[in-house]
Amino acid sequence: MKRFIKPVMAMVLAAASTVAAADDVVVGGKNFTEQQVLASMTAQYLDGLGYDVDKRAGMGSAVLRQAQENGQIDLYWEYTGTSLINYNDITERLSPEETYSTVKELDGEKDLVWLEPSDANNTYALAMREDDAAERGIETISDLAAAVNDGDDLTFACNAEFYAREDGLRPLQQEYDFRFARPQIKRMDSGLVYPALRDGQVEVGLVFATDGRIQAFNFRVLEDDKGYFPAYALTPVVRQETLDANPELAAQMNQLSALLNDDTMAGLNAQVDVEKQTIEKVAESFLKENNLL
Repeated sequence: MKRFIKPVMAMVLAAASTVAAADDVVVGGKNFTEQQVLASMTAQYLDGLGYDVDKRAGMGSAVLRQAQENGQIDLYWEYTGTSLINYNDITERLSPEETYSTVKELDGEKDLVWLEPSDANNTYALAMREDDAAERGIETISDLAAAVNDGDDLTFACNAEFYAREDGLRPLQQEYDFRFARPQIKRMDSGLVYPALRDGQVEVGLVFATDGRIQAFNFRVLEDDKGYFPAYALTPVVRQETLDANPELAAQMNQLSALLNDDTMAGLNAQVDVEKQTIEKVAESFLKENNLL
């Protein structure tokens, strides 16, 4: 009899836990400006709709993903390319639509639901100072590869994650057939790459396509002429259990997702990184401007 009671009690507790989860949403976020803005925006938006929101931002990608799979995070904004390559080990080149449908299907098997993607594609990119790139005649990554192979003294800055990840620096160099020597590579926090490039401490930097400092600092984004970088469509991802407990959440998040595109995200990011406004204020202003708060 005791062997039967324990499973029954576990089922009762699980049911009670599910009921308690209704209207209680844990919002996660990564550790750079765009993600911090999105986490704050989402938390304020859902709080205004009456949810009991717990925001946990500032996490690394792998840790955040694991936290969601473990049920510690209910909702955060993920990039399709990150899930495709880093979480599902697919290196095949796919169209943006194929990338989205693939991660939606594969992550769905883990009860993670990809809602409607935004039009913001925060893919990786390589950038140089406009005047330096013009002087060297570099417009594409192929031009950069040729310059490196010709012995130009070019120093490259990137974060530690890109240096190590499977769609990062090593395969990029293989694709374009060049190689930075070890002293030419400076690993630093993503936020430090932009001032380092602006101030001439490095000649090439890894940037995010929707970062507002690209235009503010007059950088030239090098054309990815071999189409190396996949699409990184910004999309809300929610646990199925959370959606079951909050039936209106999907439509509410899709409404927010529909408002985001490259220019919008670049503008929001610039308000934080260039104009030095607080993340909370930028997120709040956006929601009010769009009648979501």
